[in-house]
Amino acid sequence: MPTHEPDRRETGPSLERILGLIDPGMLDVVVAPCGTGVPVTDVVLHDPGEEREDDGARTAAGLILLAVGVEAASPDALDVLRAADRAGAAAVVMRRGARGPRAELVEAAGRGRTALLTRRPEQGWTEVLGRLRTALVHSAPAGAAGVAGLWPGDLSGLANTVADLVGGAITIEDPQSRVLAYSRMDHEPDPMRRLTILGQEVPRWRVDELRESGFFRALWSTEDVVRLPADDRYAERLAIAVRHGSEVLGSIWAAADGRPLAEDAAAALRTAARAAVPHLSHHQTWGRAAARAREGAVHALLRGDVRSAHEAGVTADRPYAVVVAEAYDGPGAEGHDGRGPETHDGREAGAYDAPGTAREGRDAVRAGQRVLDVLALRAAAYRPGCVTARSGRRLYVLVPAGDGEADPSRTLLAGARSVPRDVVLAGAGPVAAGLSGLPASREAAELVVRVLRERAARLPAGEARSAVAAYDEVVPEATVLRLLDRVEPLWGSLSGPVHAMAEHDRVHGSAYGDSVTAYLDASCDTGTAARRLNVHPNTLRYRLRRARELFGVDPADPAVRLLAEIGLRLAARRPHGTGST
Repeated sequence: MPTHEPDRRETGPSLERILGLIDPGMLDVVVAPCGTGVPVTDVVLHDPGEEREDDGARTAAGLILLAVGVEAASPDALDVLRAADRAGAAAVVMRRGARGPRAELVEAAGRGRTALLTRRPEQGWTEVLGRLRTALVHSAPAGAAGVAGLWPGDLSGLANTVADLVGGAITIEDPQSRVLAYSRMDHEPDPMRRLTILGQEVPRWRVDELRESGFFRALWSTEDVVRLPADDRYAERLAIAVRHGSEVLGSIWAAADGRPLAEDAAAALRTAARAAVPHLSHHQTWGRAAARAREGAVHALLRGDVRSAHEAGVTADRPYAVVVAEAYDGPGAEGHDGRGPETHDGREAGAYDAPGTAREGRDAVRAGQRVLDVLALRAAAYRPGCVTARSGRRLYVLVPAGDGEADPSRTLLAGARSVPRDVVLAGAGPVAAGLSGLPASREAAELVVRVLRERAARLPAGEARSAVAAYDEVVPEATVLRLLDRVEPLWGSLSGPVHAMAEHDRVHGSAYGDSVTAYLDASCDTGTAARRLNVHPNTLRYRLRRARELFGVDPADPAVRLLAEIGLRLAARRPHGTGST
């Protein structure tokens, strides 16, 4: 029988305190066998396939593990709980489905040491991770008596307090060099401080200067203070990055403000950087309204509204590539126009499940949504400045390019290749040199997803398909889709042999169009086409002969062959019956 006394070797705020600092109802405590007084040291994503045991060592001691993709009622939940318990985790969080946790899971949790928590379905993993980490840093000692007592997120108060400690002017910036707060000005600021405050961000040319000189590389790669000596233009500056674990939340800058900086200014900045973590974390993650506004700004930017860049967290003159990931539930997932599950303005389309596959489709969509949650978290951790936004069954990611980097999305796409192929499709658009190019990159990324979906629809069941691609890998197919989009309105007003055959298939559920399509896709090789259709070659020959006799569709005629390629691709965008004649 296990004892239920918390291990006092771990230090940190209690689980009870952490849960008390997040929104009520975000997480439910199902079982806490050691009580909620157990200490918490960190909150991390948990990969159920990664065993955290190491020769008996309690490798997850003090951790809250977020079991992304695991539902409390799923068969995997029990194994995940037991693995977390063996590793000594303080708590494990799973998604709470409609049925809630299974009785055997609750019983197993009661016999262990690890608390079992569930996340409400309406809460996203990204938000839960942010709230828990914010609560954790809020519970840590401030580290500076002068900073204690500030309201969470009071960056202006923090800037003024730190200014008194270092004896200079303070600017608090985010990782993109945008001004979050600055201290009061008791003396005339130097020209750079004036420009930065008036523009609410460090001038781009100055950012380029500091980047080229290697200053930013030094700032982001050390936990210590970095000194920028005075020159004939500007006063001396000290800067330090504010970090929470491996994540850079921003930086604090101290400038000589008409007087020399204090002798212990560097030491004061080190203390201030530790004390600033909960305030910057609060600023970064607290509040659904701010998150929704930021997502709205990202979508506006992707539609071409460059005025939304600052609110979206995007740097105006930095190259970006747009990545689109979409939950996929098979060929029937396409919308009425074949362009996918969303309308052109980014809103989710209504009907989605193919006839007779509603349950399977919904299960696949739920799986896809969980994978999108994971991809959003990966993107947020990929590099500073990576911005994400959700829309229906799609995740949009703006990936900033590094110095001299030609394809910033490559590493992110490489990570997406590991997701299940029948769950998510992901495509990357070309790099946009400026904000005005983001809509084109978005359209190209969406087009890549359409290409991947159409590839999957045209492949025989069970044949491997591509789930991830960049635009330059699918240019011919993407160009065909663009041409078909233009031809489609005209095609509907015309008539001819292919129109007659497609209409017959739609009304009677025959498969003449499928047969002709397979034959053309196989370069008119009857044997290959028959194998893809899973029919005898003689059956296929009969169907092709009947298509010529009934409708005049003869693949040997170059003009008819071209029209068949166009018309049958367009017909495939609309639901129709299946069968054979």
